[in-house]
Amino acid sequence: MRINLTGKTALVTGGTRGIGRAVTLALAEAGATLVVCHRQDSADALELGEKLGAGHSVLKADVSVESDVDALAEHCRNRFGTLDIVVSNAGVISHVPFGKLPFEEWRRVVDTNLTGTFLVTQRTLPLLSPNASIVLIGSKAAAVGVPLRAHYTATKSALVGFMRSVTKEIGANGTRINVVAPGIVDTVELSPEARKRYETIIALGRLGEPEEIANVVAFLASDLARYVTGETINVDGGT
Repeated sequence: MRINLTGKTALVTGGTRGIGRAVTLALAEAGATLVVCHRQDSADALELGEKLGAGHSVLKADVSVESDVDALAEHCRNRFGTLDIVVSNAGVISHVPFGKLPFEEWRRVVDTNLTGTFLVTQRTLPLLSPNASIVLIGSKAAAVGVPLRAHYTATKSALVGFMRSVTKEIGANGTRINVVAPGIVDTVELSPEARKRYETIIALGRLGEPEEIANVVAFLASDLARYVTGETINVDGGT
């Protein structure tokens, strides 16, 4: 069955590159009208805006900054009135040994990945239509742990508890919230050695494609998933 989001309105944060870009394009292809935000001006953002065309908005907003999120929510209010879909994808990552992890870097990752999700979810809550869908992009790393990424993994683990608690508060009118947890996805250039190492630990023997994550997000955004909430869905090829 083809996913149909015609007439739906959506916000995607961090939606101009990688998984976020794939989510943006999947929702648009299914018929949704989107507001997409990015943290830094880039050729990717300009190209995406041209690709999406009229009717969609591509805006600059840093989800770790409260005033930026307030402005983003106000834009959605003025543009759509209500939101049917919110995808919290914006995030940052770095690779630092835990014993050498600077406090400033801990705060940067936590403020973007966790506090940013809190702000986006809370500030768009008044805009949500009945039976709306919120999708948080987590990580399989939350369940297994990854060396040099204690700060990143902590934020992705926290999203699961955040989602489970919020689920209990917002479900009365059919509003749903779920986490999609990607495994190793082919979004960055890898050395042949690194790629081979990753492929050996994945049951399907290959890295995931961003579009394969986006397809699950689109399903959760649709009415096909109207009885799915409070769940973490691993999309990891059997990692």
